[in-house]
Amino acid sequence: MQIGFVGLGSMGHGIATNLLRHGHGLIVFDVSPAACEQLVQAGARSADSPKQLAAQSDVVFTSLPTPAIVERVCWDEDGLAAGFSTGRTWFDLSTNSVQVVHRLHEQLAAMEVSYLDAPVSGGPAGAAKGRLAVWVGGSEARFTEFSAILDVIGDQSRYVGPIGAGTIAKLVHNMASTAIKVVVAEALTMGVKAGLDPLPLWSAIREGAAGRSRTFDNITRFLEGNLDSPAFRLELLRKDIDLALQMGHDAGVPMRLCRLAGEDVTEALSLGWADRDSQSVMELQLRRAGVASFALTKDQIAEVIESK
Repeated sequence: MQIGFVGLGSMGHGIATNLLRHGHGLIVFDVSPAACEQLVQAGARSADSPKQLAAQSDVVFTSLPTPAIVERVCWDEDGLAAGFSTGRTWFDLSTNSVQVVHRLHEQLAAMEVSYLDAPVSGGPAGAAKGRLAVWVGGSEARFTEFSAILDVIGDQSRYVGPIGAGTIAKLVHNMASTAIKVVVAEALTMGVKAGLDPLPLWSAIREGAAGRSRTFDNITRFLEGNLDSPAFRLELLRKDIDLALQMGHDAGVPMRLCRLAGEDVTEALSLGWADRDSQSVMELQLRRAGVASFALTKDQIAEVIESK
């Protein structure tokens, strides 16, 4: 089976490399020739366009930054749609909008091409190791047909439901994760200003009722003050938050606390933090409270995490 892969950014590069590592034939395309060359050196073939890639692939995966780019990669003159033949399948690993996902599904179904939304979660490290959650919406038959490939991409690949279901799950996840981080930043600064150092404070709350579910573990970049070498850029989080809030609006759901978290993301972007890590939104609370960066070391953090 020949796999086509479009989008070799921080997530796509790791996923594509992992597919090669497991012996899959891979054709790649990216707007960056250098990104393609790295994969070619690892054993992939490169295509001159998404159209050429689609024409030569049994199944296509895309990992792209925005809904607009997903549609452009599909419908440009040299886009995927121009190269697809009847019966082909496309798994879109991008975090998309529900409206775009439904539109692509309907348009491609008319061409007898199966489009499935399959956003992932786990970050660049998880992408490289095949340790991602993959939430798939669309044809269950196509999910089953390509499950062996999906199980290489992620260790938690799951069929969620009809088209759009994967996107809904991803947007709910990212919205909740962001709101939790904003609240955790507020509570931590409260504890520090009340007189407790960050390390024993964080170590203590990890063992409370909420902490035992490891709610407080995914903030290590914030704890280190390591926000300028991003795993997931703040500008991409802004896109996900906008999509989630729009989904809530369309569904008629009040989202007061989530909107407040979104306002913090907007404020952080206004400070020129677009290319910083998404956890930089938590640094706003340090500034508001007049608290210095916690600046814990990796060794200190590892000692706490490994203590239980």
